[in-house]
Parts: sequence; C-alpha cells; structure tokens
Amino acid sequence: MSQRSAVINLYKNLLHLGKDYPQGFEYFRSRLKNAFQKNQAVSDKQEIQQLLNKGEYVIKELEALYMLKKYRTLKRRYYE
Repeated sequence: MSQRSAVINLYKNLLHLGKDYPQGFEYFRSRLKNAFQKNQAVSDKQEIQQLLNKGEYVIKELEALYMLKKYRTLKRRYYE
C-alpha cells in the first residue's frame, strides 16, 4: 500500500472514530483537519511513516477512551 493511501485510510479511520468523541464531532473534525494540514508539507518517507505510527497510536488511545466510557456507564447502571 502506498503512503498516500495509508494517510487517507488513517484520516478516514480517525474521522469515523471521531463520531463518538465526547466534545462533539465538529470539534474533533476541525482538530483532525488542522493536524493533517500542519503536516501536509512533509515529504520524507521516514517522517511520514513516523506520523502514520503516531496516528495509529491515537486510534488505539481513542478506542481505549471509548471502552472506558462504556465500562463506566455499565458500572453506573448496575452498581451504586
């Protein structure tokens, strides 16, 4: 897979995960867009790979945040 398609996939995945963001989708989308535009001039393949790895880490952190939110909600429903 080319780096360009990997970046586009990362952006799409992050947008999809942003739908459940606690501060709202618009807030998440604007921050995501700014982050990608800030790095749009990067052309070094190694640096792009580092940024892709950082993006994958952010995806994992968001998933952990959502799982924690689900866990806390279920715990509140069934326990005092």
